[in-house]
Amino acid sequence: MNKSTSPTRMTVAADSASTTPGYLPGFGNDFETEALTGALPQGMNSPQKCNYGLYGEQLSGTAFTAPAHRNERTWCYRIRPSVKHSTRYRKIEMPYWKSAPHVNSDVVSLGQYRWDPIPHTREGLTFITGMRTMTTAGDVNIQVGMASHVYLATQSMIDDYFYSADSELLIVPQEGVIRICTELGIIDLEPKEIALIPRGLVYRVEIIEGPARGFVCENYGQTFELPARGPIGANCMANPRDFKTPVAAFEDREVPSTVTIKWCGQFHQTNIDHSPLDIVAWHGNYAPVKYDLGNYCPVRALLFDHPDPSIFTVLTAPSNSPGIANIDFVLFRERWAVTEDTFRPPWYHKNIMSELMGNIYGQYEAKPQGFVPGGISLHTMMLPHGPDKESFDKASNAELGPAKLDNTMSFMFETRFPQHLTTFAANEAPLQEDYIDCWNDIEKQFDGKPGKK
Repeated sequence: MNKSTSPTRMTVAADSASTTPGYLPGFGNDFETEALTGALPQGMNSPQKCNYGLYGEQLSGTAFTAPAHRNERTWCYRIRPSVKHSTRYRKIEMPYWKSAPHVNSDVVSLGQYRWDPIPHTREGLTFITGMRTMTTAGDVNIQVGMASHVYLATQSMIDDYFYSADSELLIVPQEGVIRICTELGIIDLEPKEIALIPRGLVYRVEIIEGPARGFVCENYGQTFELPARGPIGANCMANPRDFKTPVAAFEDREVPSTVTIKWCGQFHQTNIDHSPLDIVAWHGNYAPVKYDLGNYCPVRALLFDHPDPSIFTVLTAPSNSPGIANIDFVLFRERWAVTEDTFRPPWYHKNIMSELMGNIYGQYEAKPQGFVPGGISLHTMMLPHGPDKESFDKASNAELGPAKLDNTMSFMFETRFPQHLTTFAANEAPLQEDYIDCWNDIEKQFDGKPGKK
């Protein structure tokens, strides 16, 4: 991969650490960090005059009256209030970034689909202009549902900033290293890590090693949180301490810049004369986070039978129906299989959830051929799917003993809502037209006789 010279010019907190201790929004944590000593008020949120001539401003991710354990907000102490960061807005086009509802009558979304990796192009693309929407679900206008994207990026955003008023973004790199310079600090992100960027937070993305490619889940609904572990108890799966927030960092630069805003599925842009990343200190629980997927500890059966894939949930964004997710982010990583007398790969099934999968690296156990790193598959709600013949035959006849699934990391964006294909996914992305044929060779094995073969 090519290495790019980073244009980052941010003043970072004195401790120079890239992240604070473990943290996840919505869990009652309240963290504080300052890039200049004394910039953060103590004992109050909005003093009559802030130190250094800063402005106090609150960024709220929930309604003011949300229950205390659900209330998300961060107090920011910045060089200019963010209202100074805008002039009149003008609409711009982002032809490849789509929002729900986006139902194209010329596209058949019902089906089992799989794509090869979206190829890089010679076109200079940033993280924003290189966004390619694959599916949409729900309705961005009432803040329900999601969209799945692939990003392709070859160049850094320079004096060019973005935020989404529509959504929280879950970023899953697959290739390359990116730097996310946000109002609240810097996050460096590489494959096998993820980042969550909150709704309303301004940032730019730089390319550290490129070209960069990855997956994005755009969450219109309630913010992601850790799943309730229930009988699993206090440990394993993902732990709050492993979610890291950035330390304070700011830019005091007067330079012509643009800010692009996504609002109700439309894109608007404004010109300003300075960098908007000018928060010198902050405290709160509404902030970007990163997480190392290598810290995820899977759980599963120890004796027999194959549990539901929900045991692999890293994060969940709840819906208004208890127990039914707006989105689940599910991880299939290296793990041991030890069950006896059990069909170990994912079983054949159809359910109410729509499942979009991506391969970060390695080989997925249920589809040893065709589902390659960078590839995507989609199995929509109530449409059957499962292992191909090779996987079924191997798993049905294997001599069972402890076995390590190695060199594998795939994920799933799973939602209760039907995912509709975009025109790009149907016509431009490298669709594997013969994917459905992987089940053609499955044979009738019924012989009318009781007992196992």
